[in-house]
Amino acid sequence: MTLFIHNTLTGKKEEFKPIEEGKVKMYVCGVTVYDDIHMGHARSMIVFDTVAKYLRYSGYDVMHVTNFTDVDDKIMDRAAKVGIEPLQLSSNYIDKYFEDTAKLGIGRADLYPKASESIDDIIEMVKTIIDNGYGYVTSDGSVYFSVDKVEDYGRLTNQKLENMGNQGRQVMNDEEKKNPMDFAVWKAAKPGEISWDSPWGKGRPGWHIECSAMIKAHMGDTIDIHGGGNDLIFPHHENEILQTEACTGKPLSNYWMHNGMLTVKGVGNSKEDKMSKSLGNFFRVEDVAAKYDSQTIRFYFLNTHYMSPLLYGEEYITKAADSLKRLWNNYREIESYVRDASGTNDATEIIESTRAAFVKAMDDDFNTRDAIEALFAFARDTNRMMGAKELSKKGAQDAMALLKELDAVLGILPEESEGDSAMDSVMDILIDIRAELRKRKAYDLADMIRDRLSEAGIALEDSSSGAKWKKI
Repeated sequence: MTLFIHNTLTGKKEEFKPIEEGKVKMYVCGVTVYDDIHMGHARSMIVFDTVAKYLRYSGYDVMHVTNFTDVDDKIMDRAAKVGIEPLQLSSNYIDKYFEDTAKLGIGRADLYPKASESIDDIIEMVKTIIDNGYGYVTSDGSVYFSVDKVEDYGRLTNQKLENMGNQGRQVMNDEEKKNPMDFAVWKAAKPGEISWDSPWGKGRPGWHIECSAMIKAHMGDTIDIHGGGNDLIFPHHENEILQTEACTGKPLSNYWMHNGMLTVKGVGNSKEDKMSKSLGNFFRVEDVAAKYDSQTIRFYFLNTHYMSPLLYGEEYITKAADSLKRLWNNYREIESYVRDASGTNDATEIIESTRAAFVKAMDDDFNTRDAIEALFAFARDTNRMMGAKELSKKGAQDAMALLKELDAVLGILPEESEGDSAMDSVMDILIDIRAELRKRKAYDLADMIRDRLSEAGIALEDSSSGAKWKKI
């Protein structure tokens, strides 16, 4: 199979051809660490965590880098309000970031560079931008990138500069800017702000320059995949391209991937709004993870293609949890069936076709929705075989191995733990006790066990081969 990726730069799916065979360099824009991460952040994190895991599953050696913006106006404002140093505030929220992402089953990236630790690389890149004729210094010691020096600004958004107007975060009131769309690559320090020495005086990095500098320093001039939310396409990613190419004359990234926004029900005349801290309509990962397990949250996100917008609400996560139970129950059924399997069908064809369907879906621009549908089809087939007692012990063992193999990418099936093993043992004991009570015609006690288990969220299903249990 061949992997295809929808490339924002060209607007179409393209066959993935890494720069170096067997290796992938992927950079994903991280968060500005001035508050807890919310579910909008979680979507991008889970999407690109899954992309990295699938690339590794496919045999690639992946270098996955995600940055922290730990120098920013919002950080300084929040730090001043709570009375601590800006870098201490950002450090606290970086620690919290790792606590929260662990609750989402997100693996660690290979590297997490910080803006505050990349100052030398940033200053060097700003120098090169100026030396190559793309930047200019203002009287206060700020440095701006001159967009007029670029002929094809707007490649990701497919817009022309003259049609953009005053869009984006870089449009600030500065009479010394030669074009309103020029953006700061170095900001002169204001009194009391955190700052670093530079050839242009004390200051700090602009927002866009840090990612360009980090990529160049840690990954080289050109990477394979650059990812992030589609709200970053303009101006952030457009400006990254300009900065890097002004310094290297080479493409920043060969493939640009952008996930759709997580939206919430709007207010007033708005049907839906993007989830964001600025709008105050965000839901913290910490709060959502206290109600739902990581598998359910991941299933909620991954059951929609990453490029599509997704409406958030607890009712939608609850619906996802109900749907996911079907896969969980199948997993538990197979796990239980292995012990007493008596059939002769090894399910080789079903297992191979399921793996092929999973790979086909994921190779088609990481289509996790279709990949999950392959698991539902697998559940229907294996449930039928177990119900008819056709599935062999080897078939059940291979089915379990396949589910674990594919779930290493998705992270939506139950995690095995000592507690699971203990619960299996306890349930076997209760089922045996109930069977003995029924033999002795103590039906009231047998029914009491069944009913109490039901109240605890566990269903017993009687069959000719004995009782089976599953979570409900």
